[in-house]
Amino acid sequence: MTGVAFSASGMRHMYVKICGLREPEHVEAAVEAGADAIGFVLTRSPRRITPARARELASAVPPHVLTVAVFAGETPDEVRAATLEAGVRAVQLHGDHPHDDFTALKDLGVTLIRAGAAGAEDRDLRCGAFDEDLLIVDAPRPGSGEPWDWAAVRGRPEGRWMLAGGLDPSNVAEAVAAARPWGVDVSSGVEVASGVKDTALIRSFVAAAHALPATAPGLPANG
Repeated sequence: MTGVAFSASGMRHMYVKICGLREPEHVEAAVEAGADAIGFVLTRSPRRITPARARELASAVPPHVLTVAVFAGETPDEVRAATLEAGVRAVQLHGDHPHDDFTALKDLGVTLIRAGAAGAEDRDLRCGAFDEDLLIVDAPRPGSGEPWDWAAVRGRPEGRWMLAGGLDPSNVAEAVAAARPWGVDVSSGVEVASGVKDTALIRSFVAAAHALPATAPGLPANG
């Protein structure tokens, strides 16, 4: 299932997911930079790719890097079919997916990730509330790519959760200091245009995030 990210010194570093990758050179850059997870968008988006393309890209990713298929609004049957075709090791359901959707996918044997907006009720900001393995807390307006009040969620999410929404290499340190997440998730913040990733920005983001202390609330420093 989900791994724990460690630095060369043996201390756990900030878990980093780079999402919305479409090209081999960007996958390669993320892996070489040390990303812990890579996301492929299989739902309506400027970053959408086919399950077949996701399989092609994922085939070049080493086992220690989690490959994630991202969905938003698809039925469990649609998610299941696309995930099996893509051959990824994790599924991310973004938005208002009910608990039953996660339960229906448990037998896939992949890591389950739930992503929701920061405005969700406190009871929904606990990793595992829907039987997921990882939680992503996104901006109140998910997908906007705009910085938001990251401090507003400090102390509320529980467990292994990633902060998302408006992050980029220049502000990830500020965001982590404000919210104190277990990890971070970025997409538009490493792009030069909508859906167009940049290798230099990918490398800069991973380096900036991995340089930060990883001491999330409710978790020991060593993960």
